[in-house]
Amino acid sequence: MNWLRKIHGRRVPPGKEVQILRRLPLITLSGTLLILALPALVRVLPSQPDIDTAKHIRSVDIFAIATEITLLTAVFTVAIGCVIVHIMKGPAYVADELPVAHSDRPKPEKPPL
Repeated sequence: MNWLRKIHGRRVPPGKEVQILRRLPLITLSGTLLILALPALVRVLPSQPDIDTAKHIRSVDIFAIATEITLLTAVFTVAIGCVIVHIMKGPAYVADELPVAHSDRPKPEKPPL
């Protein structure tokens, strides 16, 4: 029994969601490299003499980890949204073709009480 039949001729062309999905790996890689540059710079550049270097490096590392988690969460969320939009633009299906009895002559509305 073929209870889900495709409606032929109804297919929406891909839009921005496919372009965004194709750019997400580059966005993720460039964002990760930018985030990793900060802890590398803290370790390479000399710090001020009155600052505890170990505490400063640890704080920058924690900030970089938090920023990376936020970036990956945002990229994952955008990717899920793009996939959902892409699926929704797919072919339409006929799930129920039962005729409605009053479609050509609707019932009169009841007067309010």
